[in-house]
Amino acid sequence: MDTKKIRWFTVAFIAFNMVWGMGNVVNNFAQQGITVVTSWILILALYFVPYALIVGQLGSTFKDSKGGVSSWVERTSTKRLAYYAAWTYWVVHIPYLAQKPQAILIAFGWIGRGDGQLVSLMSVPLVAVLSLLIFLLFLWLATKGLNTLKVIGGLAGTAMFVMSLLFIVMAVSVPFISKNFAIATPDMGNISTYIPKFDFSYFTTISMLVFAVGGAEKISPYVNQMKSPAREFPKVMIILAAMVGVCAILGSIAMGMLFTSGNLPEDLMANGAYAAFQMLGEHYGIGNSLMYVYALTQGIGQIAALAFSIDAPLRILLADADPQFVPAWLRKTTAKGTLINGFVLTGILVSIVILMPLLGIGNMNELVKWLTNLNSVVMPMRYMWVFFAFIMLNRAMKHFTSEYKFIKQKRLAMLAGVWCFLFTLLACVLGMVPKVDFAANPSAWWFQLTSNILTPVVLILLGMLLPFIARREQRKSNDLV
Repeated sequence: MDTKKIRWFTVAFIAFNMVWGMGNVVNNFAQQGITVVTSWILILALYFVPYALIVGQLGSTFKDSKGGVSSWVERTSTKRLAYYAAWTYWVVHIPYLAQKPQAILIAFGWIGRGDGQLVSLMSVPLVAVLSLLIFLLFLWLATKGLNTLKVIGGLAGTAMFVMSLLFIVMAVSVPFISKNFAIATPDMGNISTYIPKFDFSYFTTISMLVFAVGGAEKISPYVNQMKSPAREFPKVMIILAAMVGVCAILGSIAMGMLFTSGNLPEDLMANGAYAAFQMLGEHYGIGNSLMYVYALTQGIGQIAALAFSIDAPLRILLADADPQFVPAWLRKTTAKGTLINGFVLTGILVSIVILMPLLGIGNMNELVKWLTNLNSVVMPMRYMWVFFAFIMLNRAMKHFTSEYKFIKQKRLAMLAGVWCFLFTLLACVLGMVPKVDFAANPSAWWFQLTSNILTPVVLILLGMLLPFIARREQRKSNDLV
């Protein structure tokens, strides 16, 4: 029996691969500069550690649940709320899917030209049209099944993980290798360099940090596959937090060595990772080889992520959807089992988000920043259901059995759940504030604020509309009978 159990360090590695990526370092450094080092320490201690341990208890309690967060919500509250949890999990992927075609264009632009100019020189309408065509192509391919591409994508994801670690090792080592290397950010040996200014502008960036460390609920199926979850899972989370912390802090320091904090390039979110590998290659005397490997890995990984993220979240929402809340036309499948109308709805919503920049985005760099920040506002909405389920679990703890418990004292456990829920909510709301200078470009500021508010509101309202349609559909069916 024990031979089938997963060792704790294996679970820690799986969790790290699911949660972490180099984009987390680049995007947050682009918003906060070198002061993000302090932000990483705070977010890990105050948010990520309790978040991960909460997931551990939920996974241990509902070890036979296959629906993830929506199953946790259903077991602790109602089917209606479970539907909204499943809807949220699916619908937050809409802006995510809208961003993937741009990431593909950027990656292959670096492969084709060896720099980030290909996409940067394009007009926003051209980028939008090309992104729409790429998305529609993969939407069509997703209806045909893309198992081979998903396997390749898994390999690319592992390669990307290795590249992220390689970046840290090479960047931290480069001062000892290259005599011509000069650290870009001044006073990196001074602690005051790393202290943020805790003003309103700073707090509008915390959604990107929450977005970066989210996703721990994906490891819940592995909790009860360990030999002793109660003893080993806290160890897994401590190791996971340590690995994320080391990579976040050292990765940010590495970025500070390569880019001048306080005077960052406008295209850092779009091209920062590629430029970083290009710089390292030059200092190590191997030219653009590192950049090309990263760009190829990134391009393939983004293609696979696009294909997988069209199909998988949709199946979670619709495969076993309750007819009380999801209309029959949306649950319709073809002879091959394809959720055809679900793909159509996905296509409509993602196409709208892809074309939205035509109304108020001036250039490619602004477009990348806006979509990245929009994702940081929308994606964490699904994490709130994790904390809701944990709060409800502790309200009725006597009815459930948990082999592993985060906090045994009921009130303290509920307080931890409420804290994480409210912190996530606050991060999402503050993240809606545009990151562009109002005085420099008021029209872009208002467009981004409006779109950042309306996008999550409209997506949630659409989810509330479907149960109403389902009830009308059922009434008509009963009248015919």
